[in-house]
Amino acid sequence: MTVQTVKILSELVNTPVDKLLTQMKDAGLPQTSASQEVSEVEKQALLSFLKRQHGEEDDGSQRITLQRKTTSTLSRDGGKAVNVAVKKKRTYVKRDDVDEETQKQEELLAKRLVEEQAAEQARVEEERKLEKEKAVKAQAEAEEKARQEAVAGTVVAKADAVNDTEQNVSSTGAAEPVESPKQPKAAKKVSQPAMENKKPAAAPKGKKGPVRHDNDKDKDKEKPRGRNNPENKRTSRVNVNGEDEFSRRGKLGRKGKKPSKQEHGFQKPTAKMIHEVALPESITVADLAEKMAVKGAEVIKIMFKMGAMATINQTIDRETATLVVEEMGHTVKFIDENAVENDMIGAIDYEGEAIKRAPVVTVMGHVDHGKTSLLDYIRTTRVAAGESGGITQHIGAYHVETPHGMVSFLDTPGHAAFTSMRARGAKATDIVILVCAADDGVMPQTIEAIQHSRAAGVPMVVAITKIDKEGADLDRVKNELVAQEVVPEEWGGDVQFVGVSAKSGEGIEALLEAILLQSEVLELTAVPSSPGKGVVVESRLDRGRGSVATVLVQNGTLRKGDIVLAGLQMGRVRALLDENGNSIDEAGPSIPVEILGLDGTPEAGEEFIVVSDERKAREVANFRQGKYREVRFARQHSAKLENLFSEMGKDEVRTLNVVLKADVRGSLEALIKSLTDMNTDEVKVNVVSSGVGGITETDATLALASDAVIFGFNVRADNSAKQFIERESIDLRYYSIIYNIIDDVKSALSGMLSPDLREDIKGTAEVRDVFRSPKFGLIAGCMVVEGTVYRNKQIRVLRDDVVIYEGELESLRRFKDVVNEVSRGMECGIGVKNYNDVKVGDKIEVFETVEVARTL
Repeated sequence: MTVQTVKILSELVNTPVDKLLTQMKDAGLPQTSASQEVSEVEKQALLSFLKRQHGEEDDGSQRITLQRKTTSTLSRDGGKAVNVAVKKKRTYVKRDDVDEETQKQEELLAKRLVEEQAAEQARVEEERKLEKEKAVKAQAEAEEKARQEAVAGTVVAKADAVNDTEQNVSSTGAAEPVESPKQPKAAKKVSQPAMENKKPAAAPKGKKGPVRHDNDKDKDKEKPRGRNNPENKRTSRVNVNGEDEFSRRGKLGRKGKKPSKQEHGFQKPTAKMIHEVALPESITVADLAEKMAVKGAEVIKIMFKMGAMATINQTIDRETATLVVEEMGHTVKFIDENAVENDMIGAIDYEGEAIKRAPVVTVMGHVDHGKTSLLDYIRTTRVAAGESGGITQHIGAYHVETPHGMVSFLDTPGHAAFTSMRARGAKATDIVILVCAADDGVMPQTIEAIQHSRAAGVPMVVAITKIDKEGADLDRVKNELVAQEVVPEEWGGDVQFVGVSAKSGEGIEALLEAILLQSEVLELTAVPSSPGKGVVVESRLDRGRGSVATVLVQNGTLRKGDIVLAGLQMGRVRALLDENGNSIDEAGPSIPVEILGLDGTPEAGEEFIVVSDERKAREVANFRQGKYREVRFARQHSAKLENLFSEMGKDEVRTLNVVLKADVRGSLEALIKSLTDMNTDEVKVNVVSSGVGGITETDATLALASDAVIFGFNVRADNSAKQFIERESIDLRYYSIIYNIIDDVKSALSGMLSPDLREDIKGTAEVRDVFRSPKFGLIAGCMVVEGTVYRNKQIRVLRDDVVIYEGELESLRRFKDVVNEVSRGMECGIGVKNYNDVKVGDKIEVFETVEVARTL
């Protein structure tokens, strides 16, 4: 270490040696000359002395305070100069001192916490002690009260005996009884009215109770009243916290003591709570926020950061909800919403003795190929004769008893609009009969039927109809079907081909044998003793009977009175009807029947089951309806958000609003699909409302409010609806053939399309010379080389076959006469309005803009 002297120290601290020696002498240091050495301890002693001299306490901490003063002058032009002094003070503290201070503060804080805990524990012990004392006191008071009541009861009995004795004695002139000096106060109070008078007055007539004497009033006056009377004080009760409560009719008395502050067991969480969030298939933002115990705005904020915009009531899917929950630090647990439904279906016992059942056969093919006529011959009926337009527009279900056994048939429409019906028929069947006309061959719906059959994995039997008609060519039909990979057995394939005639009956027996042979290969079985199960073929709304559903029983037995759950609807079967309208009590496997009693019209193609518990069936139906509404709302909301920005900047789409009512659910589905398929970027069909059944006044009111046209397909309006429609002049149209409604809607949409603009060139004139007129300016002398030049039509000026101006004519003259048109090969003078740059060799083209109507 470098040795420092007084002189060196004075140079370091910038202080004269004499002054430093004086300070060191005052501090009690031995240095008296500049050459003497100064140790570190002596330096610290000198520093402490100087601090005390300046009024600072030496707390032992190593701190350095720097003060700086700067002076500047502010002056203005022609003004007085101002001196500005700025003082800065900065203190530096050694880090060890700061740590020591922090440690001291922590020790003080810990000591304070220990003291508070000790005080709290002492307070709790004191409260427990007080509660215990109050409980003991209350118990003692209760025992004393019980003892007093027992003594009072004994005294009352003795007083009654004494009273009887007095009455007996008074009649014989006996002396007054002497009151016992040891009688308790309560006993005295009870016995005094009985011993005041020897002859008590008789009780008033009609009133009960003790007789009140005049002396009793004096006694009442002598009694102290108010809270000073111990008899008038309310008894106290001890609550669970050990506090006295003076209650009156369940509330605190006016002068009673208020209960002390209650201590609750809730403690503020010191760490973030992690919740296990149970997520169903879909959930609203509000429900998700409630499960995580946060506000909905926080969930919306997180979703917005993730790039998803949502409202508080919007339904989101499980994947989106999972991302939000994990983003907010919680855990996810997936739950099965269909637990009740699965438990109910799993509880149904379909076991039993399996027996052979009849095959279910679906007839499919192109329109007007003879499907219904073929079934009419098999069933010996005339269904085709009563169909509108000669085409099938509903799916029909029949069962036929043949010499070879029973067969159930499903007849499907062949029109292009009934694709979904054909798909449902293929799924609900065991065998498909593919009908193809011998004179027409393979058509689009024939190919579609083949595709549906393959998609369902159902074997086919090909029936070539109209073989007795002129122009029938079976080989051509077979070749066309082979091109669709439908190979007949005689050609090495696995499909049976049968030629039939619905008119003469030729080949019908062979067709039935082929069907039964195919069913034997499939080995179709069912359990009739089990509850019924099947598929909804069709449904409609009948005015007198309510909801009517045509169902096909695939397994088990459906009986009258069973509880049926079909899609979104449920109900108890009130009646069973066969295809002829006859009432039956039960329907076994492969039997199509109509059921009455459902609370709505189920969707065609829905599965139905028979359940035993009506409450669970209703619960499942309500759950399905709620889920369907949520999915539909989510789909609509998603479509609105997706189209929000895509439709900005585009022309407004013209919309045809439609209220559609049909007779059956299948036809309604086909109509909605056919109408919505005609939508384009400019026009579209908006089905405001659709349903099964007649047209009601509600439908008419909705059509009026939405400016819609009402379409009734095989249904009619009731009387109230007719009057409303006539009064409000609403457009109402009835249809029975699907062709007509599609054609009318297509025409209406075509009329709503904006027309195309097309230019029609009327004539062309070539400029041969240019003249200047004082009235019209520049005049072009022209020769009409093509068509006719008209004065009131638009023109273009072409130079070297390039358009340089587009406008209209100002004048058209032939010689000096003003004319409206000039034909080809004639000369004329043309004045172009607002254009004076016509040159020789230019061409003037006259054209007309024509609107051309568009069609879909």
